[in-house]
Amino acid sequence: MKWLKLGLALLVAGAVVVAIVLALLPKPVPVETGVVVSGPLRVTVDEDGRTRVQDRHVVTTPLTGNLERIELEPGAAVDEGKVIARIEPIPPPLLDARAKSELQARVHVSEASLRGSGAAIARAESRATFAARQVERLRSLAASGGASAEELESAELEATTAVKERESARFAARVAKHELEMSKAALERSTAPASATAAEQFEIHSPIVGSVLRIVRESEGVVIAGEALMEVADPRALEIVVDVLTSDAVEISPGDRVEIDRWGGAGILAGHVRLVEPSAFTKVSSLGVEEQRVNVIIALDDDYDRWKALGDGYAVEAAIVIWEDAAAIQVPTSALVRGPEGWSVFVIEDDVARVRPVVLGRRGARAVQIESGVAPGETLVVHPSDRVRDGVAVEPL
Repeated sequence: MKWLKLGLALLVAGAVVVAIVLALLPKPVPVETGVVVSGPLRVTVDEDGRTRVQDRHVVTTPLTGNLERIELEPGAAVDEGKVIARIEPIPPPLLDARAKSELQARVHVSEASLRGSGAAIARAESRATFAARQVERLRSLAASGGASAEELESAELEATTAVKERESARFAARVAKHELEMSKAALERSTAPASATAAEQFEIHSPIVGSVLRIVRESEGVVIAGEALMEVADPRALEIVVDVLTSDAVEISPGDRVEIDRWGGAGILAGHVRLVEPSAFTKVSSLGVEEQRVNVIIALDDDYDRWKALGDGYAVEAAIVIWEDAAAIQVPTSALVRGPEGWSVFVIEDDVARVRPVVLGRRGARAVQIESGVAPGETLVVHPSDRVRDGVAVEPL
């Protein structure tokens, strides 16, 4: 009986000692974990943008007279040559030598502009033809393995850009022709006898096929030569303007893929960078900080039927893809730890956190490319607290 009591006492004492030792031992630190993966990663420049028509024409009155009320409304479709405004002429005043010279100079300028637009069309036609031939040649080479997919995509993009530039050149030629006709009409009417013009009505025709963007002068009344009446444009020729920081613009190149989101319709629109303007400007941010920014011009790649609800000046969000890799080794950005010798991560090995230096590559929105230091499949500590150190026992949450 005596020995039994002694044994029980020793057992209780041993249990107490074990409990005290276990209580004094450091407990594993609960941590969030992540995994090193190999998969697609991209770097984008995300900014707000706005739409605008590529070729906008402001219709002006070529002479002074009484304007009839314009019945067209914004959004109304117009055809080339359609009458969009009428002016009841007033008896022309006697022209002095200076006024007559100005009208004649306007005719000469319009003629020169028309000749220049003809040369621009010829250049655009040649470029579009060459680009189309280049695409066909590269398609044949790509089918036999003589050209890469990237070369073919670049040629197709060049061909698409050349076609759009040709359309823009033709638009400019139509506008130049219209300006020349209006200039000649103004000169003839101003130099004609008053009896020959009193009963005639001057008609202003649309220079393009498109729609009315804005009515500048709707009410009837006296207008003077050169006064703006309305703005017309082709709604199919729409582009997006995004202003980005100059530090981001240096990494953007023509041809970069763009995704347009929050444009009001379903899904994401596809586009590409057409131009990075060479001149920057100063813009004050919402926080009152002056920033140097530059405009990036984006062309839409989707069919017009998909985005025809978009108009001039609409707000959109654009993500410009400046780098992407389909099999990048990456870790969550929240797993990185900045130390005196550079960046590192905590790798979990046998339930113990081990510091591992890493070499960073490109940074995405939520993940970072790792050039060396970790391998796919390894488990990391995400959002490490100050309790996580090298050699500390951890347990996943």
